[in-house]
Amino acid sequence: MAVIEPRCSAFSAVLAEPQAGTAATAKAWVCLEQPGPWGPDALLESHLDAALGAELIRRSKGTGVRVLLIRRPGMHADRHVPQRRRVYLAGCAPGASWLERADVASPEELLELDFAALGAGRSTGFGTPVPGPLLLVCTNGRRDVCCALYGRPVVAELAARHGDAVWECTHTGGHRFSPTGVLLPSGYLYGRVDAEFGEELLTTADAVVARRCRGRSYWSKAGQAAEVAVRDLIGERDDVLEVDPEQRRDEGGWTVPVRHRDGREWRVGVAERALPPARPTSCGKEPAIPTALVVTSVDQLVPVA
Repeated sequence: MAVIEPRCSAFSAVLAEPQAGTAATAKAWVCLEQPGPWGPDALLESHLDAALGAELIRRSKGTGVRVLLIRRPGMHADRHVPQRRRVYLAGCAPGASWLERADVASPEELLELDFAALGAGRSTGFGTPVPGPLLLVCTNGRRDVCCALYGRPVVAELAARHGDAVWECTHTGGHRFSPTGVLLPSGYLYGRVDAEFGEELLTTADAVVARRCRGRSYWSKAGQAAEVAVRDLIGERDDVLEVDPEQRRDEGGWTVPVRHRDGREWRVGVAERALPPARPTSCGKEPAIPTALVVTSVDQLVPVA
């Protein structure tokens, strides 16, 4: 009789592993439609030309831009016939996020992009502005089977109601939180996204949902954890929080300044902690004790009279 190994996402959920501070970091996102199968390193291991994938990696490196492959829900056959590809571009700056869409005849057209400008938050006029939201759910099963096993049913159900507002995407990190999603243009990442929660994200996209939030890609990992903590504390759902660079503390961890548009400020203590017991952090890997960012304090500053 075959032995069924427990999935990494099951361990994470049962052990209530915290998600805040685990989002990928990116100031902007470039999402290219690529049908067919995806390998573990999808930009280099798919039906996309590997040389083009390597060039996109090279051009985006150090710019703050993250490149994803996306595909429509359902069958993933790539018949290798010329077809127009959907491209989404998103800038995630707080209070100034934007989303654009383009249909290209060839993926090589992405080489026309100014990645440095995108990473600085500027639209390059490559696409046409669209209101969003856009929800991308990782289904890259060759990277981790949890993403395909749990992500595809969620995408299929949501896409049946929301059409092109929902796409499958390649790896965004944190597959132990599968199904994982990226909400654009805000750049918030979420974990354990079932169909009901995905519906909430799509229908209340003008508000920030702090529940199950892994963080905003625009911030550092510590900044992500700090922002989510402040949102939880004050119940803030609007896009009105700014996170300043964290300061390393002598005793370890960081102090992260968080500012509200109304003038309120907080100093959030964030530390890295081990989370025993050992468990697989990815399907097929040997058990290990992961670490997580934990908020240790949230102190509001008192304005000086």
